[in-house]
Amino acid sequence: MTKPIVKVCCISSLTEAYVALEAGADWLGLVSEMPSGPGVISLDEIAEIVERLPSETRTVLLTSKLSFDEIFAQHHLVKTWGIQLVDRIPRTELEQLRKALPKTHLIQVVHVRDKASISEARSYESLVDAILLDSGKPDAKDKTLGGTGETHDWDISKQVCAMSSLPVLLAGGLNSENVSAAKCIVHPSGFDLCSGVRTDGNLDRAKLKIFMHLVHKPRGFSK
Repeated sequence: MTKPIVKVCCISSLTEAYVALEAGADWLGLVSEMPSGPGVISLDEIAEIVERLPSETRTVLLTSKLSFDEIFAQHHLVKTWGIQLVDRIPRTELEQLRKALPKTHLIQVVHVRDKASISEARSYESLVDAILLDSGKPDAKDKTLGGTGETHDWDISKQVCAMSSLPVLLAGGLNSENVSAAKCIVHPSGFDLCSGVRTDGNLDRAKLKIFMHLVHKPRGFSK
């Protein structure tokens, strides 16, 4: 049984980064400019947090940019271990990013809405290192690209996990009350969370501890 990956997102300070790491987080999500959603901090703040963490820390830049030039420039400034692409960038731009950053962990978000999300997730398999299934409305006039605090159709997510050759993380409204069910239904490679382990916007040690305990309980988890 493979240990599930846990990515704690919306890290806003060095203090929060260490709270997450001490609780057992595998990846830390740092959110740059977004059209909506919580946890946004400046690129300078992200760069400072990354620089002050141990070099082996698996930090992840969340970007909503759509061009290679913009994403590459952001990453050049912050120097995170990984990049989470929260929108659908053109395939040619993604291919260029993959070629330019072969050692950077690329995580593509798929916003689960209907069964078309299954083929969308599979289309990225040769270009990225992991898929993240989230709730959102990327095609809406006012885009939501995650951070909704809402779950989506886990039956679709389950099919993506079963068919994918890549690690697949589940996101969207996860908390200590539903993560056990998510493990049993979806069988993801790991979990991504933000609002479910926060109180008044701040990372909550107690909530995070409970969540981690439930994630790492062996019963009901496979893959």
